[in-house]
Amino acid sequence: MSGLPQKPAFLLLLALLAFAIPAWAQERSARVALTDGFDFPVGKPDAAGFYKARGMRLTPPVHFGEDWNGKGGGDSDMGAPVYSIGDGVVTWAYDVHQGWGNVVIIRYAYRDPASGQVRFCDALYGHLRDMGVRVSQLVKRGQQIGTIGNNRGMYAAHLHFEIRHNLNIGMQRDSVARDLTNWADPTTFINRYRRLNRDWGKAAMPIGTYQEYQGFKGL
Repeated sequence: MSGLPQKPAFLLLLALLAFAIPAWAQERSARVALTDGFDFPVGKPDAAGFYKARGMRLTPPVHFGEDWNGKGGGDSDMGAPVYSIGDGVVTWAYDVHQGWGNVVIIRYAYRDPASGQVRFCDALYGHLRDMGVRVSQLVKRGQQIGTIGNNRGMYAAHLHFEIRHNLNIGMQRDSVARDLTNWADPTTFINRYRRLNRDWGKAAMPIGTYQEYQGFKGL
């Protein structure tokens, strides 16, 4: 006699597990709506009251994204809302400590008007004081996802913000080349795709693309 549960009980357990986990989260892709554009992650929708203290730089000294600060300087923006730049799916939402603190990554699908093709990107929101979303959650453009923090006093309060074309990066930023094939300049990207036509179709968004990072596993 094996140690496996009796067949009826085992099947019931599988059914309960399937009910607890969204069906699309059990697949390697998710059918999701396309966003109709992108806004800035602070001072929605136009970054009012904030300024870009540091931009993206892919040559030494490397900075993979942008740092957004409140115009009052210092910790004046501590606890200010951080918003999703578009309609998307949360693929990462963990306190990873070290130089990061709380990090949220959201994946977006959009139709590039130049080519007509559906494309995907990830946006990383770093050093958050609070996170208001969880992995696999659907979010809307302009929805608050957290608040600005300072990683337990390591920095002056600010939002570290990145956009990636490469969906495999996750928290492994040294795993790909430092070029615009893998990374996007956030402000340039947002301004380019600020307003897109509403697309009522859905796209098969790849998920489960990140490597495990120090015991954390995103969607």
